[in-house]
Amino acid sequence: MDQVWANRAASAEAAIAKRHLKRLWGLPGTQLGVVAWPPARNHRMFGVWHYWWQAHLLDCLVDAQVRDPQPERQQKISRQIRGHRLRNNLRWINDYYDDMAWLAIALERCDRLAGVGRAEAQEKLSEQFLNAWVPEDGGGIPWRKQDQFFNAPANGPAAIFLSRFDRLRRAQQMSDWIDETLIDPDTHLVFDGIKGGSMVRAQYTYCQGVVLGLETELAARTQDADHATRVHRLVAAVRDHMAPDGIIKGAGGGDGGLFNGILARYLALVVTTLPQNGPEDVTARDTARTLVLTSAQAAWDNRQTVDGLPLFAAFWDRTAQMPTAAGKEAQFVEGAVNASEVPERDLSVQLAGWMLMEAAHAAAEA
Repeated sequence: MDQVWANRAASAEAAIAKRHLKRLWGLPGTQLGVVAWPPARNHRMFGVWHYWWQAHLLDCLVDAQVRDPQPERQQKISRQIRGHRLRNNLRWINDYYDDMAWLAIALERCDRLAGVGRAEAQEKLSEQFLNAWVPEDGGGIPWRKQDQFFNAPANGPAAIFLSRFDRLRRAQQMSDWIDETLIDPDTHLVFDGIKGGSMVRAQYTYCQGVVLGLETELAARTQDADHATRVHRLVAAVRDHMAPDGIIKGAGGGDGGLFNGILARYLALVVTTLPQNGPEDVTARDTARTLVLTSAQAAWDNRQTVDGLPLFAAFWDRTAQMPTAAGKEAQFVEGAVNASEVPERDLSVQLAGWMLMEAAHAAAEA
């Protein structure tokens, strides 16, 4: 069965390559993802580019390289990194800690799994996270600079990166902060964050994903059994509250287009990486695998096919809508990207579909 998922992941990769990958400003040796398909002129010229979407594109390229190593893809990975830095004004950093965390995770994986290293970038990004830690202000690290919103989308991925970057003590402190501060006592899901001392009670799929990823990494890297226990609890909560009929919930387009894909990615990490020391570990792994494979089958069944390649739905339990160049485009408003009129137009939605196919391949193989 894993060959079926390998083929589907390859199709998803080919769809992104055909519709979205383009040289940055025509410069040789560069590449970025055009943020919409069909694109408007502003998209093709990278007038908008969405830093954190590009980080997930890079992460998906690493998934594909692990699945099917190719020298050409290694080149794409290098071009994507170069394009990202160029478009970001020759810098790695920006004002959003969650954005930087996603790039840091992708760069660490490029180095470790794809043989494309950017040591100075990882070092620079790790300093950003280590220096932003402010327990005296109620954090955690904030969502963005000069802000008092401490949330799971910043702390989760930053701590995943730090755990892989050999900053285990801080990663554990961050995981303890999340566990003490952001867990819903009723559902055991992760709340969004804490702002000026009061809880922002929204519960997003990707917040569950990053906390699963963090606790799984720490369960594998430390002798502390609490981390595995937190994984067991959260996998069960996701099953009970975030996956009706076993299919991970969608969140539309824009930034929300990535949320379900991120949860699928880190459920697959539970399958491949959670140490198997007892029956609860087995249950968590098997539940995570079922959620990924059920979601992936639904997303595949509900895709559209354009020129022989898949176009995924924003909601994996519904048939994908065909996007057009007409209608409202995705807009950046107050630190977040809203959806296009047809969310399937957004690169985020298509990346999540690709991420899900790679997650299914990893989960089926494990």
